[in-house]
Amino acid sequence: MAMTIAVTRNTPGRFRGFLASCMLEIAPGVYVAPRMPRDVRERVWQVLLSWAELIPPDGGVVLLWRNRKAPSGLDVRLLGWPKKELVEYEGVWLAWRGLTAAHDVEELARLVEAEEPPLEAGDPILRLVERPDLDEEEGSSL
Repeated sequence: MAMTIAVTRNTPGRFRGFLASCMLEIAPGVYVAPRMPRDVRERVWQVLLSWAELIPPDGGVVLLWRNRKAPSGLDVRLLGWPKKELVEYEGVWLAWRGLTAAHDVEELARLVEAEEPPLEAGDPILRLVERPDLDEEEGSSL
């Protein structure tokens, strides 16, 4: 049994009522169950899936729970929003979405190809890198 968390956004009342009947609502739209058996979690997900057509375009449900074998130690299921693809990369989940017209693709290409200027000898960041024994208090005065 793993802790299960559900987060809803702009969903019809039946979603809130159903989730509140089997989980604790700790904040508006945020539900937790400290020890939800896998079979119960699967049944909850099947009920949510059967109501998916009722979710408006800007609404959705995210269900996550601990799974040591999954990336980041979490299993995640999405229904509706967020309109992002979750991608596993080197053992962690990353949210990926494609470029849109709002992105300046040419500027992004220039930034990728740009070279960073070399660090100067008096650069305070360089001193911190060279002296990792400095604690935060000493490092902040540089």
